[in-house]
Amino acid sequence: MKKLILPFFTFLLILSGFSVKAQQMENIPIIEVIGTASRSTAPDQATFNILLEEKAMNVPTATGVLNTKTKSLADALKKARIKDYKLVADNYSVNVNRVKRGNAMQDSGFVARQSLRVVTTSQNEDLQKISEAIQSAGDMSYQLRFELSEELQKSLENTLITEALRDAQSRARLIAETLGIASIRVHHVTFEQDLQKGIRMMLGDSESSPMLIAPDNQDISKRVYVKYTY
Repeated sequence: MKKLILPFFTFLLILSGFSVKAQQMENIPIIEVIGTASRSTAPDQATFNILLEEKAMNVPTATGVLNTKTKSLADALKKARIKDYKLVADNYSVNVNRVKRGNAMQDSGFVARQSLRVVTTSQNEDLQKISEAIQSAGDMSYQLRFELSEELQKSLENTLITEALRDAQSRARLIAETLGIASIRVHHVTFEQDLQKGIRMMLGDSESSPMLIAPDNQDISKRVYVKYTY
């Protein structure tokens, strides 16, 4: 019985500490404001996303076809003499191909998958050539995405956080001056997790047609929550 007294007493002390801290927090005068900042910017990156899939009765055949298609695309891009691009291959996988026959699922060979990305700048004059190279490389469909590069996102995030904090500070000072509060200081700051960014997408068409694309600007915003005490 004595062994149970000490843990229970410790629990009471911890609970009491939480209660005292909560009461102290309630007694702290708080001014809570939201600071926002936004920018409209043109996407600086264009990405052609291609998903390859091949089914065969054995793994070497399925993977061999994927490798051939990937090489065909690489050769087509080089032949077109396209400037300023990267061909990235990722998300490679081979799985058993399961098909439904009657009321049962049965194994029917293998399915190999591979994701390819052709990454370039959004203002690249060779976007049409890239599209034509993808179509000439074989049976491939793609999605074209205009987005912000990682470098631009980081640069914008730092700028927007600074502007959002200044906006919050301005709001808090306005409240304090209006209410006759002599001075305030920061008590707590919370940031939104991610930038909000729009993505413009279009499906690739098998027919050759001029690619007259002017991606829209994307609205980027950041929000901060700041508590001031006085």
